[in-house]
Amino acid sequence: MSDTNGTNTVSEPPVVVGVDGSEHSLRALEWALSAAESLGAPLVVAHVRSDALQLGAARIASLGPAPELPDTVLNGVRKVVEERGHSAPVRYASLDGSVTDALPAAARGGRLLVTGSRGRGGFASLLLGSTSRTLAMTAPCPLVVVPHEARAAALEGGADGGRVLLGLHPEETPDEVVDFAFAAAHHRGVRLEAVTAFRLPPQPGALLAAPSPALQVPPPLPMADDGAELVREAEREQVERLRPFAARWPEVGLDPVVAPGDAAGRLVEGSRDAGLLVVGRHHRHHLGSLLIGSVAHAVLHHAHCPVAVVPPASGGSGG
Repeated sequence: MSDTNGTNTVSEPPVVVGVDGSEHSLRALEWALSAAESLGAPLVVAHVRSDALQLGAARIASLGPAPELPDTVLNGVRKVVEERGHSAPVRYASLDGSVTDALPAAARGGRLLVTGSRGRGGFASLLLGSTSRTLAMTAPCPLVVVPHEARAAALEGGADGGRVLLGLHPEETPDEVVDFAFAAAHHRGVRLEAVTAFRLPPQPGALLAAPSPALQVPPPLPMADDGAELVREAEREQVERLRPFAARWPEVGLDPVVAPGDAAGRLVEGSRDAGLLVVGRHHRHHLGSLLIGSVAHAVLHHAHCPVAVVPPASGGSGG
């Protein structure tokens, strides 16, 4: 069930936001509405009906023609949107099925899929269990998770506030992730900070002596003084990786950062004053099962700003 409020923009890929009436989902709704207005895209407000409501509707339908049961959650959200006001066309969709199936289906061909970090009903385990992991792994377009109020950074400007932060591994981060980050910075009119972090190998002094003569001693590892050379090499790799995107988006101010350390920790810390943190999904297991990378998993749980998890190109359209 769906209906539209606004002009017809069927050909324009929409921003899709999942709501359940909770305060967390309303934060996501506000972010998604601002993003849709900034992108000039329509907004689809989607609610997956509860199992009880789906079952009741099915039983009523089995008895013959009858009025469709009202979606009270969606009706309440509609009032919130209308009271706020909006310049983007808005469509409301009441969905059946599981959250992890229905939302990705609704977002197929979309610009973004936006959810809150927690919720009630179908969203109860979002960012706490299987629901968040499944959405991050299977969303057909970039998934943006808006953190709950207690964890969110205090920023002005809503979806357009704060710089864009990109977690970049020069050799592994797909092109579509980097391009999404540059496009996001362009649409928001903010700077893009690309962060490449890596772990330095341990110093030889940190290794314990071999307990047995039969144990082979590993080859010498780089000394601490070699750390600067490793940083310079990483900087060169980062510059080369970003060069074509910087040429494609010359109006985007770029702040490249390369430093030894934990990538997830640096991104979480940087998210305190960022407007959007962008990471790649990473990656498909050799057996075919989908996995989410450790960095994406960590920032989804701990970042202070909205996190965009961008799928591979085959996974859907970018933003």
